Amino acid sequence: MSEEFVIISPLHTELALNYIEKYNTIVFVVDRKATKLRIKEEVEKRFGVKVEKVRTEITPKGEKRAFVKLTPEYKAEEVATRLGLL
Repeated sequence: MSEEFVIISPLHTELALNYIEKYNTIVFVVDRKATKLRIKEEVEKRFGVKVEKVRTEITPKGEKRAFVKLTPEYKAEEVATRLGLL
């Protein structure tokens, strides 16, 4: 994966907003071929934050979601505000 974007869009659902508030985690819809490491690198580069861990899931619709947990010194709410989610 060269210069293509792995992040398609942030997820804007009630579940995703709960993750932002409770777990300091932002949920993104990502490319199906994206690896956890690649997702982590892109989030850190694009938003200037540090990522603690990345979990992924594939929905029944075939959409891949990444749950990106930020380290405690960064706030998911600030990133979500920049993305227009809050």
